[in-house]
Amino acid sequence: MKTLMNQLLSDEAGFVISAELILVATIAVLSLVVGLAEVSHGINQELEDVGSAFGAMQQSYVYRGVQSADKGSIVGSYFDDDQDHCDSQYDIVGTAPVGEDGYVNQDDYDY
Repeated sequence: MKTLMNQLLSDEAGFVISAELILVATIAVLSLVVGLAEVSHGINQELEDVGSAFGAMQQSYVYRGVQSADKGSIVGSYFDDDQDHCDSQYDIVGTAPVGEDGYVNQDDYDY
């Protein structure tokens, strides 16, 4: 058993493959982080659009009462939908990317 452990410890046949796999795995993880950040930004923008669509719906309603001669009546109702604080579109505002010099190139960025 001791010789088997010594053979396993001194065996370096798979070292190059392991180093390459670690490099490939590191690049893959970094790519996934960047990709998921973009997916997160896209999902936030779509949810912003859905929320703005719900906020833009006119939810006011009115119905008039009904009155019958000496038999009874139903009183009407009224509800007014005022604009909420976050009902406007573009509540989530993207920021411009900053270059290596620390300045924002306004010509290349579309708000």
